[in-house]
Amino acid sequence: MVKPFVILCLLSGVLPARTHGQSQTLTVVIRNVRSDTGTVAAALYQSEKEFMKKTWQSRSTPSRLGEVQLVFENVPAGDYAISVMHDVNKNGELDKNPIGIPKEGFGFSNDAFGKFGPPKFKEAKFTLPLDKRLVVTLKYY
Repeated sequence: MVKPFVILCLLSGVLPARTHGQSQTLTVVIRNVRSDTGTVAAALYQSEKEFMKKTWQSRSTPSRLGEVQLVFENVPAGDYAISVMHDVNKNGELDKNPIGIPKEGFGFSNDAFGKFGPPKFKEAKFTLPLDKRLVVTLKYY
């Protein structure tokens, strides 16, 4: 009698369908890196509330002309967004000119692009199934 109850709860959404032991891998391919100078860093966000405020996980790698890859492991299935920057001078910030225009490369999941700032979470949002591969193209001004 317990099994039909558990199945009913799973189907109705009362219990989670995924178990905690399932591991997700997200590979982020960053294209259009303009130089070998500095690092390329990516931040992974779990929700609209945290987007561009509180990073859930981050990765970085030395810059390489053309393309680099970053891998996030043990990520639960769900909705996420990513921001990426080419930190040429390795100061940990996206440098901007006096009027706020980025001086270093940047990008977001879905190649989302905001007006007068970063895009909205819903524009950069993607859903992570098992072994997802995501491509982000850096933009430079």
